[in-house]
Amino acid sequence: MGFPPQLLADDEELVLVLRRHVKVIAWPILLLVLILALIGASFLLDQTLVTLVAAGVGLVAALRWVLWPVLVWWNEIYVLTTKRLILRRGVFNRSGHDMPLSRLNEVSFEHSLFERMLGCGTLKVENASDGGPLLLTDIPKVELVQRSLYELADDLRGVRGGPLDESVARNLDEAFGDEYQYRGTRDAAASDTPEDPRRRR
Repeated sequence: MGFPPQLLADDEELVLVLRRHVKVIAWPILLLVLILALIGASFLLDQTLVTLVAAGVGLVAALRWVLWPVLVWWNEIYVLTTKRLILRRGVFNRSGHDMPLSRLNEVSFEHSLFERMLGCGTLKVENASDGGPLLLTDIPKVELVQRSLYELADDLRGVRGGPLDESVARNLDEAFGDEYQYRGTRDAAASDTPEDPRRRR
């Protein structure tokens, strides 16, 4: 999962590139399993016409209620950089929203018991404009993302005066893997690691 680097400013770095939690496509996947089961059952009837009708109806249903929701999910991304929160969505017609972190006022989250078990939730982002809060649903590791937003916004405003806290960066790296893109803290941590004496030989 990536984000075009040419869309970033010269002094801007990627931190996270996320999609909504996979629970969003749980029903389409279950529907696909049901469609395949029904088509398979039609073969047991040994009637060519019934099988063809079942396959045709199953194909249409799969395109509309399986493939399309998956495409919508895949093409909706949330990007967190050192300066902005970026939203991009749309399969054919793309739309986007950029919010400078310097204008961020408050970030809150909420998740139900079921969402806590899955490790996701809703992020509510409020900024200095009058456009109202921005609601981001089904965010993976929502508490960690909230904390990262606060730290990056404080860094821009000069409250902290440094990159992501090392513990936050480590947690992001462990939680998101390849989705975690920020190298500032990671490179600094690597440079502080003592050199193995055996490498000097």
